[in-house]
Amino acid sequence: MNVVVCFKSVYDDVAIRTNSDKTLDYQAVPHIVSLYDLNAIEAAAQFVEGSNGEHSLIALTVGDTKIHDTTMRKNVAARGASEVYLVMDDALEDAETHQTAQAVAAAIKHIGNIDLIICGDGSADIYAHQMGIQLGEILGIPNVNAVIDFTAEGDTIKVTRELDEEIEHIEMQAPAVLSVLSDMAQPRTCKVADIMSAGRKPVHELTLEDIGLELPPANYAVVETKVPEPTPRKMVFFEATDEGIDEFIEQVHTYLTTEGA
Repeated sequence: MNVVVCFKSVYDDVAIRTNSDKTLDYQAVPHIVSLYDLNAIEAAAQFVEGSNGEHSLIALTVGDTKIHDTTMRKNVAARGASEVYLVMDDALEDAETHQTAQAVAAAIKHIGNIDLIICGDGSADIYAHQMGIQLGEILGIPNVNAVIDFTAEGDTIKVTRELDEEIEHIEMQAPAVLSVLSDMAQPRTCKVADIMSAGRKPVHELTLEDIGLELPPANYAVVETKVPEPTPRKMVFFEATDEGIDEFIEQVHTYLTTEGA
């Protein structure tokens, strides 16, 4: 099977600063691979590595030209991908989910002959849970989310997914899209040899024109992003005595009764 694992380049939230007007300052903030996509990459790599050479793994991302990051692509290649595809176009800056899914789908068609597409459960920045679902719809192939395990026998893909109160087992024919939960596979610690060899793996840089896509208009626009005002603390103190504990319990009960949990 030819497998594509999708990953997203996101701002490193640890480095984001807040301006005085509560807006976010992204200047000098590096891009990293979305943490949930690292789990997806590991799940895909384990699937391919356990196939005795029957499967191959391609890593794919789309975004604006900020994703042109050598460290990030080597990080992905060191985790088991044999090739990395980057669709870079400034038209993809601040692209919403549907636009991103259209670009990913067009890139997959451009690559061609793909049997299995693996996505993370959501992205670390928006976490909309939409990419796998929309990819399946655009490509006209089955898609399953909340995946905790999958295997393949020929063209048959066997999937285990975790629902709220039950475990579901599904069989489908390739090609298909799977969105895996982060618990499925923990990202590996890359060895020095993997990092060194990653620099020699093919990296394909494409534009929207290369993949034959005219980006559709956005369904919505983000008007403003601000840090919420901190919730003021009541600063109520209780004595560490039996009476103080009783008073604490009474006030908590009163609050939950009047304000709700």
